[in-house]
Amino acid sequence: MLQREAQRPPLISHDVPLPRYRPLATGNAYLMWIAVFVGVALVLWFGTLGLRHLVGPDEGRYAEISREMLTTGDWVTIRYNALKYFEKPPFHMWATAVAYALFGIGEWQARLTVALAGLLGIVMTMLATWRWFGPRAAAFAGLALLAAPMWSVAAHFNTLDMTLAGVMSCILACMLIAQHPDNTASQRRTWMLASWAAMGVAILTKGLVGIALPGLVLVVYTCITRDWNLWRRLYLLPGAALMMAISAPWFYLVSTRNPEFLHFFFIHEHWQRYTSNLHARGGPIVYFVPLILGGFLPWIGLFPRICAAIRLPAAHRRTTFRPALMAGVWAIAIFTFFSLSHSKLPGYIVPVFPALGILAGVALDKIDARAWRKQLMGMAVLTSCGLLASPVVATLNANHTPNMFWRAYAIWAALAFVLMLLSIAVSFLLLHRGVLRSVAVYALGMYVGFTVALLGHETVGGPASGASLAPQVKQILTPGMKLYALEMLDHTLPFYVGHPLTMVGSADELTFGAEMEPQRAVPDIATFAKDWAGKAPALAVMSPQTYLELSPALRFYVVDRDWRRVVVSNRPVPLPSR
Repeated sequence: MLQREAQRPPLISHDVPLPRYRPLATGNAYLMWIAVFVGVALVLWFGTLGLRHLVGPDEGRYAEISREMLTTGDWVTIRYNALKYFEKPPFHMWATAVAYALFGIGEWQARLTVALAGLLGIVMTMLATWRWFGPRAAAFAGLALLAAPMWSVAAHFNTLDMTLAGVMSCILACMLIAQHPDNTASQRRTWMLASWAAMGVAILTKGLVGIALPGLVLVVYTCITRDWNLWRRLYLLPGAALMMAISAPWFYLVSTRNPEFLHFFFIHEHWQRYTSNLHARGGPIVYFVPLILGGFLPWIGLFPRICAAIRLPAAHRRTTFRPALMAGVWAIAIFTFFSLSHSKLPGYIVPVFPALGILAGVALDKIDARAWRKQLMGMAVLTSCGLLASPVVATLNANHTPNMFWRAYAIWAALAFVLMLLSIAVSFLLLHRGVLRSVAVYALGMYVGFTVALLGHETVGGPASGASLAPQVKQILTPGMKLYALEMLDHTLPFYVGHPLTMVGSADELTFGAEMEPQRAVPDIATFAKDWAGKAPALAVMSPQTYLELSPALRFYVVDRDWRRVVVSNRPVPLPSR
């Protein structure tokens, strides 16, 4: 027994210099296999973008902001429902508006930016891994990110978090590539300037975190390694100038046109959000732990090997730079930064995953068939538990969503786990053909399973989107007509009807915009009632409860309704039959 234990290879050797790379197999059959794999993955990646309706609040919000940006032609002052909206910078909305201009306004166009950002993150992560650890490790890193649900699912939700994560992956990858000792001075400068340019885009995507997080990582890394010479290779002055040239013009223009912007954006949306529970988005210190474990679930058994990979020495004899440690510091520092914040949302942690992908690629590159078989067996147990627990979904009544929608989603959840189990079984059968093929099939199966679970969410998200009401509403709504929102901010209906809301009473997250431009909102129900009784035709959307409370006193003609909202007119209108 002791002899067998002694013969087992260590997780990762620290005594033998790390080889530069282990080549991939070549040959026409192998290349055809790769082409089919990549083709299937890309078809699923982009082909599923328009198969679900938008989900509020984020998807509807950023889709509508981009639509209003395109239709008004104002690319500087961001508006949401015609009110100033200064919570986030414009890059994501710019990119989405360009997608609308090129391909038309629709659901897949609204998600195209995040899909491209997610794919960019995979490509850049593979490129950095290839440069330091070889093509085989790069292939594993790409597979790790593809199968990580926090990455692949986020890349199909229209949110700023995925766009930021894709840009942040470029910052990390370009910086890692720049530090390789085989680079010429010109190559190092080019890659570092690309990293600085990505920081400028990151600032334009979500503010100061675009430079604060990479800066934090560099400080922590140099404190650990004492490699102060690294700062001489960062090209600080030209890099900072490039970053400012990319990010500063919009900040100058928007603050010139809107003097209130600087205080709201930097004090309210940065400092107060991080240091206080201003937006009621707090959470415990361990808030992101289950998100990391669940978001990297297919590779959860690799965490001991990932930790070992972080401790690897310099990967090249001619440098003291440690790319694996840098990736580990990136993941841990960003995780810690957001864990300490008083404002927490699940998407904040997405930029961690490219670094985990690099480390997983290094770990998988060193794994043998016996160890990988154990990983598959552990995941088979977890997936079987998920399948057995899937009926619990049918009992949910969460997020104010009727149980009947969750019952429908339970079938999709069970199907997703079945597909994952099948992929694990096929991976077992292919293990004799090599670890790489087995891991590839496993990763694709996990990705397909999570994609099915995501598509199945349409049973919950679709009825909540208001898309079913849009045809009826659009036949009545004209460009100059008011569409009031009574005591509610509907995040998805404006996109589907192509018309902004006029807020009545509580403006929710648009309170700042309503205060800045009170003429664009209605302060209370009493004022609304006077406008509603006027000669101008108008529509209004409200919750069923608000409708029951106001309908005895106000003249409401129901246009259409669903379980979340009622749309009414202030005068009788001929409604077409469905």
